[in-house]
Amino acid sequence: MDTLNQFLTALSKAWLQADVLFLVSFGLFFFALWFLPSLLALAFNRQHLGKIALLNIPAGVSWIAWLALLVWAITGKLSNKLAAKARLKPVL
Repeated sequence: MDTLNQFLTALSKAWLQADVLFLVSFGLFFFALWFLPSLLALAFNRQHLGKIALLNIPAGVSWIAWLALLVWAITGKLSNKLAAKARLKPVL
């Protein structure tokens, strides 16, 4: 318990001594990382961008949900291509 108190004390001192530029850059980095699935969906022009962006807000709390959104944002069109291929090939 003493170690936790020392850590929290050191963290609060470092936070109070940080300058504005560091805090702004840390905030921008944090939000860019939090909304990375939405940014990738926007970059890859996914049709489900709105759903990914909406689900990205609570998904940042859970690493599993965040990773699932990241995969969805990256492979969105790939699943459509695989589904189209599966429908075209006859079953032997």
